[in-house]
Amino acid sequence: MKRQVIAAAAALALPFAAGAGPDDDTLVVNDEIEMVTKAAAPEHLSDVMDEIMSGWHFRSDETQALQMDDFENPAMVFVDQALETWETVEGSKGKSCAACHGDVEESMAGVRAVYPKWNETAGEVRTLNMQINDCRETQMGAEPWKYTGGKMAAMEALISVQSRGLPVNVAIDGPAQSVWEKGREMYYTRTGQLELSCANCHEDNYGNMIRADHLSQGQINGFPVYRLKNTKLNTAHARFKGCVRDTRAETYAPGSEEFVALELYVASRGNGLSVEAPSVRN
Repeated sequence: MKRQVIAAAAALALPFAAGAGPDDDTLVVNDEIEMVTKAAAPEHLSDVMDEIMSGWHFRSDETQALQMDDFENPAMVFVDQALETWETVEGSKGKSCAACHGDVEESMAGVRAVYPKWNETAGEVRTLNMQINDCRETQMGAEPWKYTGGKMAAMEALISVQSRGLPVNVAIDGPAQSVWEKGREMYYTRTGQLELSCANCHEDNYGNMIRADHLSQGQINGFPVYRLKNTKLNTAHARFKGCVRDTRAETYAPGSEEFVALELYVASRGNGLSVEAPSVRN
């Protein structure tokens, strides 16, 4: 067994030898929304990197082009579906999302940029997905959605679209600080049979090749992401689960305290980049 683990680790590490840095292209969506895809690293990262970069810079020209035009972006199909859901009455209280929030473009502008965030009433850090389900259960009397399910990802994408181009600005001080610190610890902790941390790939080896693809900095300003690999929208927690699994470790459940903390920390690493969601990745 020990020999198999060593062999697996070697196979995973070998592609790191091939490197290709990010490009210097400019992301402009629909010829009108110019995204900040490179920015000075937030102060809390200044000791490990000078610049933060969107995962868009690590993709092929063809994949980049899909995100630059909403008519070409396959994720926008799900945004349209969610817009219909926004207007649909559900649950025992006979309400829709629109019944409380009105027009999604006006009421949700800027929301995605500040999540996850501390919720004073609940006394916890909440992700956007958690808030969506709280609204469904508390305000609508409707069944909660699966945390990484298609309806949840689509609604997250619809809300995120309203913040495209705005800078990620996740608060990490005050009551959210302890959760952020837990997420930071997770980010740098090696796990699994391969003994890899998030930082080993996305901080130490971004730009290098792994499994015939380039490693990015692991920024989540583009989530939910339409992945060409599985032809659907993917949430951040689904990606976290996959990453932990790939280290050959027992992973956490989407929506768990652990992944909420990790999302807060990872989101804060992208403070200053534009909200891109829904983005397109391999």
